Amino acid sequence: MADLLTEARIPPVMSRPQRGAARIVGIGAYRPERIVSNEEICQHIDSDDAWIRTRSGIVSRRFAGSETIPEMAAWAASKALSVAGIVPADVSCVVLATMSHLHQAPPAAAVCAAELGADGAVAFDVGAACAGFSHALAIANSLVCSGEARYVVVAGAERMSDIVDPRDRGTAFLFGDGAGAVVVGPASRTGIGPVVWGSDTTHLHAIEQSGSFAALKTPGAEPWPYLEMAGREVYRWAIGALAGVARDALDAAGLKPGDINAFIPHQANLRITDNVVGQLGLPDSVEVSRQIRDDGNTSAASIPLALESLISAGRVRPGDLALLVGFGSGLSYSAQVIAVP
Repeated sequence: MADLLTEARIPPVMSRPQRGAARIVGIGAYRPERIVSNEEICQHIDSDDAWIRTRSGIVSRRFAGSETIPEMAAWAASKALSVAGIVPADVSCVVLATMSHLHQAPPAAAVCAAELGADGAVAFDVGAACAGFSHALAIANSLVCSGEARYVVVAGAERMSDIVDPRDRGTAFLFGDGAGAVVVGPASRTGIGPVVWGSDTTHLHAIEQSGSFAALKTPGAEPWPYLEMAGREVYRWAIGALAGVARDALDAAGLKPGDINAFIPHQANLRITDNVVGQLGLPDSVEVSRQIRDDGNTSAASIPLALESLISAGRVRPGDLALLVGFGSGLSYSAQVIAVP
């Protein structure tokens, strides 16, 4: 009874009404100028172009020069805002997904907002590795649908070349740099489906930085904490789990594999993509992104870069339905169906 009386004395808290739906209204991408071939990668590892192509499907990737993660995100976001016809002053929130930003303060999202001129916008980072963009998109969808934000910039930006050991034969050839961004805004009809997400922590250490940046404070204590990956473990997990995650996202959206127009998984490995396509039984009419050939694995940037590439090439049209599936360290995963902007 005492608890009930105490609760009764608490004044009611007002909340904003649910406003319905959200959609992606603009998209942009930034790719560094420097193209890095497999042959260049092989100068530092015992491998060759044919092995890399067979193993991953990768032909080339981009490495950033002086560009920072917030700058790349801002350039991609600026393009997305232009496509959407939205000015920076209208941006309520900036969410930046990244796993390679080496500076903890200020957050990369805040620097990105400053670069954009989105003064006053809420800005925060999401650290969900290669699933980060899909996680951030789900957050943006909830913010807009709840009325907590009107326009949200969602960016994925990475400088994986900063955290990958160029001498590690298992990872050096996989990763690239770049940024992709979308603008999420209110809509009359749902343009972002329910998210299916989670993490399989039984594989917590399959992709990790085994060292710590804190150790660098002691000279000679530890080497640079490069990213390490148990490739076979991750591959087996991906081909065993991702098709189920994808099916759950389709079910949540009330769709079947043949109802979508495009499949855009995180660009981790071409063999994983093709395996999941086979398990889902996607018809030939579904465009499948294989952007990893030219971009490599760009972690949180890979899905928006892949989506932008399909749009630019005319392989998908506004209103088409695309299934996005992100997955990475954690092992985190998230998937949702979106309407192409």
